Amino acid sequence: MHPLLLGPPVQIAYAVADVRDAAHLWAQRHGAGPFFVMEHIALSSVRHRGTPASFDHSSAYGQWGPLMVELVCDHTRGPSPVADVVGVGGTGLHHVAHMVSDLDEAARHLEHLGWPEALHATTPAGMAFAFHDAVDSLGHMIEIYESAPRLVAFYAMVAAAAVGWDGANPVRSV
Repeated sequence: MHPLLLGPPVQIAYAVADVRDAAHLWAQRHGAGPFFVMEHIALSSVRHRGTPASFDHSSAYGQWGPLMVELVCDHTRGPSPVADVVGVGGTGLHHVAHMVSDLDEAARHLEHLGWPEALHATTPAGMAFAFHDAVDSLGHMIEIYESAPRLVAFYAMVAAAAVGWDGANPVRSV
């Protein structure tokens, strides 16, 4: 797999202390949004650095020009892919996400590049995603997930909400 086969980034994510507060700031400072908040996102299976784990997080998703921005708050007690990058309770750039056609093939490619799997998780709906540790060379994780209809529809909904958005109601619950 050639590096460009990951496709262009579709999302940039920042670790934050509070997703709602951060979303309000992003709307004010950057004109990004509106943001759609999911609290304590359910996962049916999680593996952190090869070991069964938990990953309790909340996220706010908004549009920032042509790119989705995710603001993620890590509630996990113990090791997590967010703490791996910014430390426990830290903030800053966490990951850049790519939609891929084959999650396993993309994961093998990232491993070959020297970016090991930091997290593999599956949602209750069966969508798998992974973070690969590129911190040493890029300063952040790389997230990959397959381009499933439900995920593509979510991205389209967030992007459509930003079209003509006047800044009102910048933070919304999903």
